[in-house]
Amino acid sequence: MPTRKMTGRWRPAKLVAVTAAGLLTLATAAACSSSGSSSSGSAPAATGSSSASTGTSPITQFPRNETLYTSGTLYSAPSTWNPYNLGNYTTGAQGLIYEPLFLYDPAKGVLKPWLASSGTWDAANKVYTIKVRDNVKWSDGQPLTGADVAWSITSAATNAANPYNSNAASVASATASGNTVTVTFKGTPAYAAWDSYLWKAPVVSKAEFSKVPATQVATWADTKPVGTGPMTLLTYNATETAYQVKPDWWGSTAMGLNFKFKYLVDVVNGSNNVELGALTSGQVDWSNNFLPNINQLINGIGGYGFKTYYPNAPYMLPANTAWLTFNTNKAPFNNVNFRKAMAYAINPDHVVNNVYGGLVKAADPTGLLPNLSQYVDQGVVSQYGFKYDPNKAKAFLAQSGYHGQQVTLQVPNGWTDWMAAINTLAQDMKAVGINVQTVTPEYAARTTNLTTGNYDMAIDNNANLDSTPWTYFQRVYNLPIQSQQTAQLNWERFNSPADWALVQKAGSTPTSDTASLKATYGQLEKDFLQQLPMIPVWYNGAWFQGSTQHWTNYPTSGTANDAIPSLWRGYIGSLTSVYALANLSPAPKAS
Repeated sequence: MPTRKMTGRWRPAKLVAVTAAGLLTLATAAACSSSGSSSSGSAPAATGSSSASTGTSPITQFPRNETLYTSGTLYSAPSTWNPYNLGNYTTGAQGLIYEPLFLYDPAKGVLKPWLASSGTWDAANKVYTIKVRDNVKWSDGQPLTGADVAWSITSAATNAANPYNSNAASVASATASGNTVTVTFKGTPAYAAWDSYLWKAPVVSKAEFSKVPATQVATWADTKPVGTGPMTLLTYNATETAYQVKPDWWGSTAMGLNFKFKYLVDVVNGSNNVELGALTSGQVDWSNNFLPNINQLINGIGGYGFKTYYPNAPYMLPANTAWLTFNTNKAPFNNVNFRKAMAYAINPDHVVNNVYGGLVKAADPTGLLPNLSQYVDQGVVSQYGFKYDPNKAKAFLAQSGYHGQQVTLQVPNGWTDWMAAINTLAQDMKAVGINVQTVTPEYAARTTNLTTGNYDMAIDNNANLDSTPWTYFQRVYNLPIQSQQTAQLNWERFNSPADWALVQKAGSTPTSDTASLKATYGQLEKDFLQQLPMIPVWYNGAWFQGSTQHWTNYPTSGTANDAIPSLWRGYIGSLTSVYALANLSPAPKAS
């Protein structure tokens, strides 16, 4: 599946500066990439003279009361707006410029029509018909047509270089007649994969992307993107990207979504302290960084008035499941009793409270995120689930044949919250007699260790927020096991053909057949809890902090304004972040 884990990491970077006139300045970098310009031409600047630049970026100013400053997604200089370059595209390439056919709303558990006004299966669930929304234009003024949608689907289905190839692999053809697109499939459709395609994959311009060689569809820079989204690329340098709101965006008329700001400037992430300083000073409004102890500054404490998705603990929307992952190919991890001992030995609340200060919550024993709770068989969890119990841990350890040999637990160096978490987990394990050594290789080395099987235990979180449990169990049970496991699939190397068959069964069951799907997922949950190929520990948060110095009405759970407050790749442009942006209002002027 073309998903990326988003854990809110950071690297040092230059931030915006406040000028004497009260304007925020797009910082000039000594060595920066060539700036891009939107197809809509130049934009008004605070001085009335600046335009989209070429070559080295000049200082470009934006009125503070018309500009939303964001941070928390990008960790290096912006360089590509190609939405198919999943690991590298600049914040907003998907969502602000390119858009999908549908959006997934986790709060409601539904797909919202977006560039598609509707999508329906025929009576036999073999043919899918898409009605492309009328009166949508690309940023070059040309209309969005069914041919653009058909080309996007066909590229995914036929081009192995397209990152959505696995989602559309069962598609036989996609043909357009006006704004109606008919999609046929090879044999039984891969319903779950296709469902993911509908809300994750971008619709691109046939006129633009058909010029790109098929092998380069995911690698070309696309620095002058032509999209249907609410904004156009204005300018960029090594430390920021500036977008301008498109006044004739189709969503204003069709969806009633209107932005109260004219510009959105996304800032390359800095260190923890730099990011927190930018937020508290009002230089950044919307932060998607992990900021330790931010809960101490929420709801007006200290006069900052920061907002989070939940007003109280856990504060952050669950974004992905942090697993304790085992290498089940080697002893003692190939013994189920040893794995069960680990499950009862660790206390997730120690991580939740001692490491995160209540910003996150402990995971369900199945590991499925709360938005998928309707798929969790509570009877199965009650019978086979586990919880912190050192005595049970010691009993299972005695049955496992473990004799005190040292085992290692690793996370990437510099991921400070995870480093603290493994130290906490190691203390729990040592308390029941497990000899654990924590190690922190560099990120690239750690990833190589997991893909090649050169590890004992690790924390991993590659199962992200999704509309069904299918991608979760696909990651757990995918077969065959190879010498190098890629695509974040079955890094624990657990060999269960019966469960892999169940995953395939779920993937080929129509998403409307909820009874059959619940039965299949219930069996997978039962097997998972009995086998414990990995242990769900906590839910990483969709880190979000909103400053109310310049903007208010940030999204809040349990209200009509419950949109997703994240601009991470895989979130903005797939989930409901655009609603959250449109709901923002200027902060009342201080008396």
